[in-house]
Amino acid sequence: MKLNTNVFLRRGVLSAGASLAVLVAIPAACWGQTPPAAVDVLKADIDAVIAAKEGGADRQIKVVDVGKLNVGVGVLQMGKKPNDGKPITGIAHAQVTEVYYVLSGSGVLITGREIADPPAPLAADSEVVQVAVGPSHRATFMGGERRTVSAGDVVVIPAGVLHGWVEIPDHVNYLSIRPDPDRVLPAGYVNPAVKR
Repeated sequence: MKLNTNVFLRRGVLSAGASLAVLVAIPAACWGQTPPAAVDVLKADIDAVIAAKEGGADRQIKVVDVGKLNVGVGVLQMGKKPNDGKPITGIAHAQVTEVYYVLSGSGVLITGREIADPPAPLAADSEVVQVAVGPSHRATFMGGERRTVSAGDVVVIPAGVLHGWVEIPDHVNYLSIRPDPDRVLPAGYVNPAVKR
């Protein structure tokens, strides 16, 4: 909504102070609340988390409360994985969507909804569940869609979709942006490797 305060000022309807109050109040009324501040995840933060000795393949960098939901930003590192022809397992997150942005390397990513065996829940007290992706399970794919991804590519994986790697020729490092509408991720979390 665009408000032309010059018309009001020329007509003498609003003073400069009142027009400023209107300009501040309109966005607050439209959104129902003052929006939270922007949060940076700097390249230096990403590099520090990648370089840290602690943590596994999936490391959360920050979790931010953006009003109606939380958003996590993590970085994942996967090493070489040959396609050995064996059944492929993956992971699915019950409530958190992931948006992958490939930083470096490449690989064949598989996604799907059909599984060949009963799902195996990840331990509720594991760091990956509590900090990175919320309640999740592992399962073996039955079918699935394969795609080759490389640096610069983006893949959106909705909550509930099984995903994993079929083959990685050398490595793949990627950011995962994690919308969390159910707020299962801990708002305010900052990886200890990030200097505050």
